Amino acid sequence: MSSGCTLWFTGLSGSGKSTLSQLVATRLRALGARVEVLDGDITRTLLCQGLGFSKEDREENIRRIGFVCELLSRNGVIAIAAAISPYRASRDELRKRIPNFIEIHMNCPVEVLIKRDVKGLYKKALAGEIKQFTGISDPYESPTAPELTIDSSKESIESSVARIIQSLEKLEIIPPAVADLPGSPTTAKSVSTFS
Repeated sequence: MSSGCTLWFTGLSGSGKSTLSQLVATRLRALGARVEVLDGDITRTLLCQGLGFSKEDREENIRRIGFVCELLSRNGVIAIAAAISPYRASRDELRKRIPNFIEIHMNCPVEVLIKRDVKGLYKKALAGEIKQFTGISDPYESPTAPELTIDSSKESIESSVARIIQSLEKLEIIPPAVADLPGSPTTAKSVSTFS
């Protein structure tokens, strides 16, 4: 049904990585693909427990998630990682190691994320209550040549999912013409936005 690959969602907190990765995973599973999602919030408490937020710890966090993605994709699974992964060099290292590495940049202006602030993290970071917060007091290095850029401040969730599925078709990770199936994001009547 599908070839193994890694979909690597990167972007600031609140940009829609988790939301979109879960919806893409659901869509791919409905098509019969083997899919595993490694969400940054979950891997932090399980796979990467004990790591802090220094540059070295953040890089180690990404190395560990990347290692699991490499194993999964090598065995025909579509591995989906949703992690801030702020450093370009860490992501580029994964790209060199993992065949079919597809970087998806969740690009959303910080001003929009501050207004959204679903988890209340930006408010705390701006008040100095959270140190080393990516995008506020710690850097985020945007990808220079991602396979896909999603602007969650402008695009609907449905069109974002459809674009990712179409990209996987073009790369021959999944068979073509799946976007027209009933219940696919392109045939959905309602349009959701990232909150």
